[in-house]
Amino acid sequence: MSLSKQQIKQFKQLLLQERAKFAGEIRTLAQEASKNPREASGDLSSYPVHMADMSADTSERELVSNLASNEQAVLYQIEDALKRIDEGTYGVCQQCQKPIALSRLRAVSYTSLCIGCQRTKEQKK
Repeated sequence: MSLSKQQIKQFKQLLLQERAKFAGEIRTLAQEASKNPREASGDLSSYPVHMADMSADTSERELVSNLASNEQAVLYQIEDALKRIDEGTYGVCQQCQKPIALSRLRAVSYTSLCIGCQRTKEQKK
């Protein structure tokens, strides 16, 4: 089963929307991570910061950094999917070269693997 031109167009539009959404989320996370602990908490007083507060701030920054990293990874996958659309290989598994099920593409539009190859990849981890 290969995708029709109309389906490709719909997936491209969906991918462009997802790219904009993830890019916006990454910008928001980057802005949050760049704030100093006092700004982030809304505390603009001159009192010293307690060690426990500093530890919580550090943990929160690590979490935000990890979230941004995950979002960036998805953004790269979206960009790769858009590139495959331009190359005419979108919807074809990059591992086994078989068509990716339409239901899988609808669920994860930026996927590059069919469900079988994805399961095999995850089992190897």
